[in-house]
Amino acid sequence: MTQQRLQKIISYLGITSRRKAEEMIEEGRVTVNGQPAIIGMKADIYADHIKIDRKLINHTVKVPNIYIKFYKPVEVVSSMTDSEGRLTVEEFFRGIKQRVYPVGRLDYHSEGLLFVTNDGEFTNRILHPSHKISKTYHVKVKGIPDEQVLENLRNGLTLEDGKTAPCLVRFLRNSSRGTTPIKKTTNNSWIEMTIFEGKKRQIRRMLQRVGHVVIHLKRVSINGVKIGDLRPGEWAYLTPKELENLIV
Repeated sequence: MTQQRLQKIISYLGITSRRKAEEMIEEGRVTVNGQPAIIGMKADIYADHIKIDRKLINHTVKVPNIYIKFYKPVEVVSSMTDSEGRLTVEEFFRGIKQRVYPVGRLDYHSEGLLFVTNDGEFTNRILHPSHKISKTYHVKVKGIPDEQVLENLRNGLTLEDGKTAPCLVRFLRNSSRGTTPIKKTTNNSWIEMTIFEGKKRQIRRMLQRVGHVVIHLKRVSINGVKIGDLRPGEWAYLTPKELENLIV
């Protein structure tokens, strides 16, 4: 968050005037994160520990909720730490002083839309199965699935952890007709899948079950909130309209 001069923060909290606050600082009565304050010093009212006469003065200031849409690149772990030392989501948010975390998962070899927040209620809203939040993916698969395969996917498949719920599936194109030049003999295709649940690696397992291994997987939207013009590694704060799509 934006830093402000200490005397302005002290005045904002209703403790005393800015002039009196400056006097307190000069008298050595004010500390920031355990260090004596000096005139001209700035602090973050939400992140720093500001004390007067050893008493914390900003403990009642509510940390604002943060809602972010993030384009997770391929080979980034959807967590803030990783025991294997791989690149994590945390690396992209070091500039944010509040503790934030990803909402749900997007597997290591997949890319696309991922929400990042510090709001537990928002996280529960997105992840709880009862809310049936839709997630849409564009998937490149080996082979060209016929209509019967697409219908089987729509109706649900029995996996090792149970049957998948009905979903939306449509054929997008044969890879040989894409914009990237490739050999005419390429026998791959793109499909779009929208699911309303979140079993582990669900899309990949469903397609493998029907004989079409996933080559590339990208999540393009969640409940109507689209990844838009974001590029891998970029993020933006959710707009009020986007938030409305997610919490109403």
